[in-house]
Amino acid sequence: MGRLRRFPDKRFIGVRDRMTVYDCDDEAQFAELEQRVANEDLVRRTLLSAVSPDTLAEARNRGFTPR
Repeated sequence: MGRLRRFPDKRFIGVRDRMTVYDCDDEAQFAELEQRVANEDLVRRTLLSAVSPDTLAEARNRGFTPR
């Protein structure tokens, strides 16, 4: 189970440039998200979003599509 340092308690993290949500419990999705965070400077560009409650249904409700 991976988590981003800035979102240690969140499972679903959305990236607003493509409105895609990543499941941090899925190893492949988390690896892709980590790579994007590092390569595209998503934190500095404030493109990451956590949803509350931390569910896929809520992420979809906010317009994100699952990876």
